Amino acid sequence: MILSSQSRIWVFASLILFLFLYGCDKKVEALQTAPDFTLRSLNGDSVSLKKYRGKIVLLDFWATWCAPCRISIPELVELQKKYRDRGVAVLGISMDDPQMFTDKFILAFKEKFKMNYPILRADQKVAMEYFGTASMAIPTLFVINREGKIVDKIVGYAPGAVERSLKKVL
Repeated sequence: MILSSQSRIWVFASLILFLFLYGCDKKVEALQTAPDFTLRSLNGDSVSLKKYRGKIVLLDFWATWCAPCRISIPELVELQKKYRDRGVAVLGISMDDPQMFTDKFILAFKEKFKMNYPILRADQKVAMEYFGTASMAIPTLFVINREGKIVDKIVGYAPGAVERSLKKVL
């Protein structure tokens, strides 16, 4: 059987897609080293997770349009205030579509909600490294210990859950 050029392209593209999705089916698990990343902050700086090694990081994947995300923000603001001096850092990773939600819009949102921690713009690579092909439910918060290991993953918002998890690694 001889395949046409177009058929060969489709077969090849399907194979590449399958291998890509199969290889990306690696989501982070507890006590796995947190995948490093360098993302752009809203003010244009490059921020690397590596820079936070030695601190406990609360890595929050969220979006401005997400109601549970909005509800969780005041708690994260308080945790940042309360535990900053004990080596805790909150990092927000905005999952907002950059074509629909500009940096200016998210900065205004950050000011309105008095967010006292850096907000970074997500990219597809980071999302795939943390979520794999699993559902990218937001909010999802990863608790990363001082050694850079993920010690907890909190999906959704439950009052007090983040602080309870944080206290286990302080």
